Amino acid sequence: MLAERVTEWTAQWKREGHQEGREEGREEGLQEGEAIFLLMLLESRFGALDETDRARVLRADSESLLRWGARVLEATSRADVFKP
Repeated sequence: MLAERVTEWTAQWKREGHQEGREEGREEGLQEGEAIFLLMLLESRFGALDETDRARVLRADSESLLRWGARVLEATSRADVFKP
């Protein structure tokens, strides 16, 4: 009986782990897509980016990427996009 419960618990933990892994993977994929799209917008609007700006975008969280993406529409420079 205990062996059966251990087997059930193990199966449940595996299912939960797989679900969490899929969710994290989706979030990371979405964030990577946001970063790539923002890089495309920035380069289209302001020309080639330096490595500092490129690295900053690639390291950013989703909230920052969305905020900067909205700023691209009205910014007159890259500095305007990244202002605090």
